[in-house]
Amino acid sequence: MKNRILLSAALVAIVLVAVGCQKPQRIVAPQYDRPLAPGQLALRKITNPAEIPDFTDACHNLANLSTAIDNSLDYLKKPPSNRFYPYADITHEQVVKSLTAFKDLLKSGLTGSQLNDAIRQKFDVYESVGCDDAGTVLFTGYYTPIFYGSTVKTAQFQYPLYSLPKDLVKDEDGKILGRKAADGSISPYPARAEIENSNMLAGSEIVWLDDPFKVYIVHVQGSAVIRMPDGRLVTYGYTANNGYEYKSINKQLVNDGKIPPDRVNLDSMIDFFKANSSLVRQYTQINPRFVFFRQAEQGGPHGSLNEPVIAYRSIATDKSIFPRASLTFFATKLPRQIGNTTYTDPFAGFALDQDTGGAIRAAGRCDIYLGIGDEAGKLAGQTYQEGRLYYLFLKPGY
Repeated sequence: MKNRILLSAALVAIVLVAVGCQKPQRIVAPQYDRPLAPGQLALRKITNPAEIPDFTDACHNLANLSTAIDNSLDYLKKPPSNRFYPYADITHEQVVKSLTAFKDLLKSGLTGSQLNDAIRQKFDVYESVGCDDAGTVLFTGYYTPIFYGSTVKTAQFQYPLYSLPKDLVKDEDGKILGRKAADGSISPYPARAEIENSNMLAGSEIVWLDDPFKVYIVHVQGSAVIRMPDGRLVTYGYTANNGYEYKSINKQLVNDGKIPPDRVNLDSMIDFFKANSSLVRQYTQINPRFVFFRQAEQGGPHGSLNEPVIAYRSIATDKSIFPRASLTFFATKLPRQIGNTTYTDPFAGFALDQDTGGAIRAAGRCDIYLGIGDEAGKLAGQTYQEGRLYYLFLKPGY
């Protein structure tokens, strides 16, 4: 669905630590996007009951979980979903049965420790191997911004989002193959800089915004709610990209002294580019990935499965290595806003794997959808914590 803006901690590749008069030591930060070894699976089945997490706290907060499960089941009813299974020994039918059985547990009235016991009895638990083969996963957040816009270009609204180009070719799994020429040959699609500098997509504008960096934010987040001049709210969501990997612009902003390393977040970048709009393209074109959009269906922002995403109930992972639409459980720390103060507290909850992101690669990365609007954006910009990610599948015989 999107690429994500990461916090400044992601930029710290090497930290120098001096101890007394000793020579500074080089401490290498975890490589959260470390690829799996050839043939390695992203999930390992937990066989020691002592390693299965306690679900009790999450079993007291089940709001919107049934709806999120229904969204996954709707996706799994579509024939194309069969192409992505089996995942190891997990079949498409088993995922459907798992979601249905878990929804039945939610209807049973069980909560807390009773629901925890039922889950442990009926479900096998798999853990992400993480970035280190020990289960370490970096959790970040993403959201859907609300911006003003117009379906026609005006003096105020001059910066467009584009619909899917006719010459962009995808395979049946949605992988970008490139740009199709008149003679039928396919070549790599142009990168962001060429697309923007050439104005090659003129005529494909789908909506216009009032700020060039807001356009980039929508590219990174993958969707936006646009408030039209007549007051209507219209959602635009991801439909494809130009085939390039996402590249963060944060590091260059820090290296150039534009934003201090301890302040490089979404709010500070918005402020910087508002005061320096002439520099937007210079920095955003560092990221070659360019995103195309469509007006979303009713029901709010949609993820890469073309199903609605729900705050705290939808996550984005690398769909090339994780079983899509499946039930998950994650444990990490998340920010929460109380008045004007932000606190970071432990958080554990059930979610559905319903989305993907350009910056979310490998078993050591997971993005949590945090909702719509400015408050969700602030929380997303402050989400950068390690944790654990689990997948639940119904045991044979149930």
